[in-house]
Amino acid sequence: MNMTADFHGRAVLVTGGTKGIGFVIAERFLAAGAEVVVGGRAEPRVLPSAGGRTARFVPADIRDAAAAAGLVESAAGHLGRLDVLVNNAGGSPAADAATVSPRFVEKVVGLNLLAPFYVAQPANQVMQGQETGGSIINIGSVSAHDPQPGTAAYSAAKAGLLVLTRALALEWSPRVRVNHITTGLVRTEAASSVYGEDGGAAVAGLIPMGRMAVPADVANACLYLAGDLASYVTGADIAVHGGGEIPARYVVTRR
Repeated sequence: MNMTADFHGRAVLVTGGTKGIGFVIAERFLAAGAEVVVGGRAEPRVLPSAGGRTARFVPADIRDAAAAAGLVESAAGHLGRLDVLVNNAGGSPAADAATVSPRFVEKVVGLNLLAPFYVAQPANQVMQGQETGGSIINIGSVSAHDPQPGTAAYSAAKAGLLVLTRALALEWSPRVRVNHITTGLVRTEAASSVYGEDGGAAVAGLIPMGRMAVPADVANACLYLAGDLASYVTGADIAVHGGGEIPARYVVTRR
């Protein structure tokens, strides 16, 4: 058994892999020797590259089931197989549950819950036909466990993704392993505009590890779950949140 993060000869698909966490996940798999396809709605300015390889971009709005299936078909066709799917695409702006529109809720649930299912289904079909099977990794959020104000639709969708992971692990084992990563605050370009370039000292103080995560923290967990060291791991929820965030509603500001 290969006991290192060596993915030579393996094919990886990362949704939302053109920026942020997904971009770094794709880079890490490339550096480990994998061939990588990244999906996204808009043509990226720069593609992930490492180890002398560059990821291939396939445009797709995976909230549409046909587009999601087309993304998997294109990835498997280009790479000749599909060993790993990382369902990374997701996110949502804050919104007041009392006034948010039905359209907004549909979009948030579509991106964070339905889209991962739409991509996982055809990926499973490919992986089930391979002697070595495959690995599906769903990128979730602490909101699935402990929602914050303004995240009702997002939290519900992410909670659904966690349970979906466990259900698919039951149905698709033993050939296809399905796992979940619970992420906390991750320091990306988007987060910098909210918390500041230093990651936000006040925010970091709410995390037991004393800092926000960086995308590489999530990518490293993906390499573990996709690799041989996790060959008996399925239906798991790996916490990559630095010990968890103290919910903002519990923080009392004293003067």
